[in-house]
Order: sequence, then C-alpha cells, then structure tokens
Amino acid sequence: MSKVKEVILTPEGFEKLKREIEELSTTKRREVAERIRVAREFGDIAENAEYDDAKNEQMLLEHRIATLEERMRDARVISKKDIAKDVVSIGSKVKLRDVGAKETVEYHIVGSAEANPTENKLSNESPVGKAIIGKKKGETVEVAAPRGKMKFKILEIKAA
Repeated sequence: MSKVKEVILTPEGFEKLKREIEELSTTKRREVAERIRVAREFGDIAENAEYDDAKNEQMLLEHRIATLEERMRDARVISKKDIAKDVVSIGSKVKLRDVGAKETVEYHIVGSAEANPTENKLSNESPVGKAIIGKKKGETVEVAAPRGKMKFKILEIKAA
C-alpha cells in the first residue's frame, strides 16, 4: 500500500480550507440543488441538458467537498512553536538574495496544498523550497531552474 502524502498546513491555511468547505457545503450546495429543481420543471428529464449539467455540477461539487474534507482530516497543522528559528522549515518566512539578478525576495514556505506563487507562498516541494529547507541564515544554495542554475543567499529566517 502506498503511503499517503502528508498534508502540512499553516494555521491560516487550515482556516482557509475550513471556510471553503463551509461555503461549498452550504451556499454552493443550495445553488446546485436549486438548479436541479428548476431543470426538473422543464419536463422530460431524459433529454434535458440543463438537468444533466446541474447533476454533473452536483457530482463535481460533492467530489470537491469530499476531497477537501479528507485533506482537512489528514492535515497536520503546524504552530509557531513547530517552526525552527535557525533553519528554513515549513512556516518560515525567508528573505533570499537572488545572487544573479541581484534582487531580494521574500517567501513564506508552506506545504504543497497551500502553495501560491502570486502570494509568495512557496511549496516545500518546489525547486527553491527543496533547496532551502534545513539551511541556515548566511548559506548560499544553488537551484536548478528551467532558465538554468540560480543562486540564492539566505539573508533572514523568521517564523511567519
């Protein structure tokens, strides 16, 4: 049997997940049920595309809710005390200096379920994430990126 990949969430990631499940299982479920009810009133459901579409949406919604509930049930929520101050770990906010581009970037290292590059939330499984996990302030890491090798110097590590 294959080991299920552990879902690691920050407290805010856990809250966000809880809110999404709540929204889907209340508001969204009602909307879909209403679509099905309205579609039924069109008469013969054997060739009713609107009804089929609504039932399909309901199936997808229930699958999404089940997936999220499973993720929440299996999640390990890390707290501030779990976050190392001296090495990069999930939950760390890390300031990096891109040596080649001579730019400073700051990333919040999160589990893959929470990763969102537009919010600078970097997965611990991403190339940069993998390279800096367990490293200390002052260390320089090399990352194989699609555009070639990149070097980052770790300037600062703090618990998010």
